[in-house]
Amino acid sequence: QEQLVESGGGLVQAGGSLRLSCVASGRTLSRYAMGWFRQAPGKQRVIVAAIASSGRNTYYADSVKGRFTISRDNAKNTVFLQMSSLQSEDTAVYYCAADIVSPLGAGYYVTDQASYDYWGQGTQVTVSS
Repeated sequence: QEQLVESGGGLVQAGGSLRLSCVASGRTLSRYAMGWFRQAPGKQRVIVAAIASSGRNTYYADSVKGRFTISRDNAKNTVFLQMSSLQSEDTAVYYCAADIVSPLGAGYYVTDQASYDYWGQGTQVTVSS
């Protein structure tokens, strides 16, 4: 059982930046494709960004392209989401998730949230305008 713990959320003014972190309790983060998702009040949870287990390939939702960057440090069992030029529309609870992949799948990111095996508890990001 993998446990994921997010941190780094908070209140920020529009145009500001935040960096979210997601630490995995196990020592095998390199086995997982990772994703960041968010859920705004009254809306469904949607994908924000995803990264292959190798770190070689990434995906971004159109709404965050050019503003957010996903990265990972497998040695530290940590995935990051650097968020810049934040807008009020980015206000949401942000979740990280892990999907076990085979070594053959190391180069692929995963965008389907139904595929993910483990989820964190979420961290609130509030952007004031």
